[in-house]
Amino acid sequence: MPQGDKDAYTPKQKRKAEHIEQSYEDKGVPKKEAEARAWATVNKQDGGGRKSGSGRKG
Repeated sequence: MPQGDKDAYTPKQKRKAEHIEQSYEDKGVPKKEAEARAWATVNKQDGGGRKSGSGRKG
């Protein structure tokens, strides 16, 4: 997966990132920085993109 490709994320994760990004922008953070922070937050909270398989921790 190329860097920056968001296909591995669920629709819920994408919505969450959009809301976080908008919140940062409302606080005056530049768009690119807000997007980077939003995806970093989603990754930290959810452990990254879509995962499958039995026995996975989470």
